[in-house]
Amino acid sequence: MIISNNLINRYRILNKLFFKKEIVIEFVFSQLESNYLQSKLYRMKVTVVGAGAVGASCAEYIAIKNFASEVVLLDIKEGYAEGKAMDLMQTASLNGFDTKITGTTNDYSKTAGSDIVVITSGIPRKPGMTREELIGINAGIVKTVSANLIEHSPNTIIIVVSNPMDTMTYLVHKTTNLPKSRIIGMGGALDSARFKYRLAEALGAPISDVDGMVIGGHSDKGMVPLTRLATRNSVPVSVFISDERLEQVAADTKVGGATLTGLLGTSAWYAPGAAVSGLVQAIACDQKKIFPCSVLLEGEYGLTDLCIGAPVVLGENGIEKIVEIDLTDAEKAKLAESAEGVKKTNGLLEL
Repeated sequence: MIISNNLINRYRILNKLFFKKEIVIEFVFSQLESNYLQSKLYRMKVTVVGAGAVGASCAEYIAIKNFASEVVLLDIKEGYAEGKAMDLMQTASLNGFDTKITGTTNDYSKTAGSDIVVITSGIPRKPGMTREELIGINAGIVKTVSANLIEHSPNTIIIVVSNPMDTMTYLVHKTTNLPKSRIIGMGGALDSARFKYRLAEALGAPISDVDGMVIGGHSDKGMVPLTRLATRNSVPVSVFISDERLEQVAADTKVGGATLTGLLGTSAWYAPGAAVSGLVQAIACDQKKIFPCSVLLEGEYGLTDLCIGAPVVLGENGIEKIVEIDLTDAEKAKLAESAEGVKKTNGLLEL
């Protein structure tokens, strides 16, 4: 009986030790997995071309989110990117990020090995100027910049911010050999953020309670705010505000950029920078988030051979899926009209 009790006790002790070992082993593997994921993230290099207000905001928001190892700012103006990078790095201890920000004057070799590149370069929109009027100057800039970037980072993912954004995104598709999944136009993410701002304003609600999406072209006439699908905490916003107020929200959203240009005397930069950082983070961290972005359509939504805003899933491969949502006949008509406007602007390109 005594022997039996001893055996039982030994079994209990061994079982307890083995159980502890399992916990230790599980903990070790979880730490190894966590460290691997962290090392993967912290090897992430992002380049932002154009160190102006929008480019610098992109770099700042990306750094503050602390998911990239390095952000390179590049500009053609001597010392400008270096100065912006130094200024931003002096905020690192204050904002608690470890991302290294460096600047360079037109030296694309410093961008080599970039996982994601953001093109913000080009002249900004002036008061009274439409995005479409920018095409003559910015097309040449974007074409040269994208070629230089791909030369040093052939496997990169490109996010286009330069205006007219849908046409500049289309230009990158036509002048590079990158797969369509690795060329993304930013506009829809920004337009949707502005839509949600206007919705929250009309509802008197916190923006965190509001969801909504804008598809179509990134222009004052081309945006298609999907008011029918906008919600407040899953409840249609039409429950809370009138159709007339909702129409005003859509109208204010469509001129959101022009409104800010009139107030500031130049293009906005905080919201565009934040929109870009959201796209970059979704790709870098493989978040599989849905954003409306300018994407090359090949039959989706009945449209072909143009880049225009549509919801996409973003992950480590860039655009992982184009999401087709059911539109009403009225929404389809607005999207088709928007597409015609984009195609007309594309026709001004010298390809």
